[in-house]
Amino acid sequence: MRLGAVVFVAGAATLAVEISASRLLAPFFGSSTIVWANVIGLILVYLSLGYWLGGRVADRRPQRALLGRIIVVAALAIAVIPFVARPFLDATVKDLNAASAGAVVGSFVAGLILFALPVTLLGAVSPFAVRLALPDVTHAGSVAGRLYALSTVGSIVGTFVAALVAIPVVGTQRTMLGAATLVVLAGASLLGARWQLLTIVVAALMFIPPGAVKAASGLLYEGESQYQYIDVRRQDDGSRVLELNEGVVANSIWYPHSVLTGGEWDMFLLLPALIGRPVHDVLILGNAGGTTARAYAALYPGVHVDGVEVDPQVTRVARRFFGLDSIPHLHVITADARAYLRSTRKRYDVICVDAYNHDYIPFQVATKEFFALARAHLRPNGVLGLNVSRVPGDRRLLRALAATVHSVFGQAWTWDALRFNSLLFALDEPVSRTELVARAGDVPRPLRPLVPLFRRALSVAGEHGEILTDDRAPVEWLMDRAVIEYVAGGGRFDEHYLPTAPP
Repeated sequence: MRLGAVVFVAGAATLAVEISASRLLAPFFGSSTIVWANVIGLILVYLSLGYWLGGRVADRRPQRALLGRIIVVAALAIAVIPFVARPFLDATVKDLNAASAGAVVGSFVAGLILFALPVTLLGAVSPFAVRLALPDVTHAGSVAGRLYALSTVGSIVGTFVAALVAIPVVGTQRTMLGAATLVVLAGASLLGARWQLLTIVVAALMFIPPGAVKAASGLLYEGESQYQYIDVRRQDDGSRVLELNEGVVANSIWYPHSVLTGGEWDMFLLLPALIGRPVHDVLILGNAGGTTARAYAALYPGVHVDGVEVDPQVTRVARRFFGLDSIPHLHVITADARAYLRSTRKRYDVICVDAYNHDYIPFQVATKEFFALARAHLRPNGVLGLNVSRVPGDRRLLRALAATVHSVFGQAWTWDALRFNSLLFALDEPVSRTELVARAGDVPRPLRPLVPLFRRALSVAGEHGEILTDDRAPVEWLMDRAVIEYVAGGGRFDEHYLPTAPP
């Protein structure tokens, strides 16, 4: 019975560490499928190695005390990780020059070094326990099946408790320390009562307040949600910036005396003029801190804005630091962008897609099926616009997205407003370039400095390129290739601002 409890705890701790590993890496390398692939792949490598080593050691020295010591060392290794992770990951990001370019290599190296010892040792527990539990080979099958079933049930429990309860409630550091405490408790149960002093010591570490994950001047808030790492920083000019995960780009910005930013959010503000009629309802998919919604409310009085944001913690932070509740006619909806469109019959004059996860457009809002769904929620002659992140000289992702939009709308247009961002848009009804250029002049006065840039850089798009579908949409691969090639060629992430930037 005691060995069953031990393998259950080891299984739970293994998956709790895996979930926590993704959260430790997210502030530095994001949480893309590439980072997840590195985490899952390395965990499986360590478990495989642990199974092999555990079986060999158990055959040579089938002793409960030895298994207990292996488990205790694993627990101590888990307990150390939260305290050494931040300086190590800071150094890793610095050495790789740019987190977005180094996500593949950086997350691999981090996983290789930080989690190798504890996960390998936890992997050794089940085969070792099987060897100890075998009275004779007659019952080998049933004993092995029972213990591996308990280990798997433990893994299931560890997954859901860590992801859905522990991390949102107490954070990653205390989740890992809690897992380490349970593992020490399990190991000490095989070693004797005096070893339980270690359980008390490790448990006491949970009372150490978590430090700043990414310490920096001007930090107003940092925390973890069910989805991501969140921080808010005050800049020297008095503005506030919302950063998610690795913080390579700002997800929202707030200025005390201006709704305009000079950044990619201002691109969306030209869309109402392009439909050539009054605008009543705007949908923003990826509301974040409400930067775009705030500008719409100020520049287009009376317009109703629905802002969809998947992470309720981001919305709470935005209410506290970005004045979300003071934006007139803004209705914030907590939902996934695509799930919201499936759940509503409401139609809009303007739909803005600014949903980003790490540096990537989530593939589910970049496919032919999504754009068809979005078009069904546009009023006649309504407009859909996307913020597309890119690097200078590489338009592969932009071409693919434009071709996909074109396949649904019959037209697509791009405006390269910034060095690293383009506005990709399409109207529900055909329109000529001449008409778009003419309509652009009918923008509110604060936006008029953008009109010459728009007229000069407006281009037809989407006539050639790969069409992205729900079955195949390699947006992360396209973006990673572009960024890595750009950095390797000596490129720098030095964005200029639009003429709408506050003085």
